[in-house]
Amino acid sequence: MATDLALSVVVPLFNEEDSLEPLVEQLLSVLRPLGLGFELVMVDDGSRDGTPAKLAQLSERVDELVAVLLRRNYGQTAAMAAGFDASCGRVIVTLDGDLQNDPADIPQLLGKLNEGYDLVSGWRHQRQDAALSRLLPSKLANRLIARVTGVQLHDYGCSLKAYRREVIDDMNLYGELHRFLPALAFIEGARIAEVRVRHHRRRFGRSHYGIDRTIRVLMDLLTVWFMKRFLTRPMHVFGLAGLGAIGVGGITVLWLVVEKLLGAEIGGRPLLLMGLMSFLSGIQLLCFGLLAELQMRTYHESQNRPIYRVRTTLRANAAALRGKRG
Repeated sequence: MATDLALSVVVPLFNEEDSLEPLVEQLLSVLRPLGLGFELVMVDDGSRDGTPAKLAQLSERVDELVAVLLRRNYGQTAAMAAGFDASCGRVIVTLDGDLQNDPADIPQLLGKLNEGYDLVSGWRHQRQDAALSRLLPSKLANRLIARVTGVQLHDYGCSLKAYRREVIDDMNLYGELHRFLPALAFIEGARIAEVRVRHHRRRFGRSHYGIDRTIRVLMDLLTVWFMKRFLTRPMHVFGLAGLGAIGVGGITVLWLVVEKLLGAEIGGRPLLLMGLMSFLSGIQLLCFGLLAELQMRTYHESQNRPIYRVRTTLRANAAALRGKRG
């Protein structure tokens, strides 16, 4: 993907017909005075209202707008991935399409990024949402995610973020992992910062998130934790659990064999079944670990994907070194 533009703004949209035009106007009023080459990548995620038609109209009169229309609703992670793939800026900024994020905060994110960071995340420190149904669960989730991932951010759920292109290129998004982009970037060695941003009440429509999101967050958090700890060494977790299960099962069965030799009846004892199940489960876990190791090698080697990331390489002046050796 060519990167001849300085900035791409990626906005996933789902049933945002009323907020779309004001959002584009706000983005243009903020970005055009910066004097940077930029594009607005608007991704319609299978909206059922007039969002696709409105995007088509805007794309005819806004030169900077790139409209990506997905065939159906795939979810926010897929919409973001589609926007990343369609963008060509050296820096990518993401935000929601509901006007709750403020485009006027984008220059602040870009300024922080220029201080040497690879990812800058927004923090909605005065969030305009319902206290019990949105704020409290979000605060608890943010603390849990920060503790598990090791990336200390106040607000993982804020969509307003700025990324360097190389950070995005290092990540593949699946499932519902968009809210864990800072943690995924941290796994790749990114330097991360957080800045306070504004947050507005929703002006049009209603939120697309329900309580079921909590379960998805927990499942995705388990995935990210495993990737952070064991992505290149899955045998360390499966093998340890397998050896533990084999040990418990082996000791249990051995104890029962001794009792049998001493004349005790062990055929109907639940302990025998537990020991055998534990031993067989340990064998299965070891097999899972070996399969995971093979999968990991296929993942890295088939894509020529290294297990490390180099930030920069510093070398002495080659000509000067040749002169000294001469």
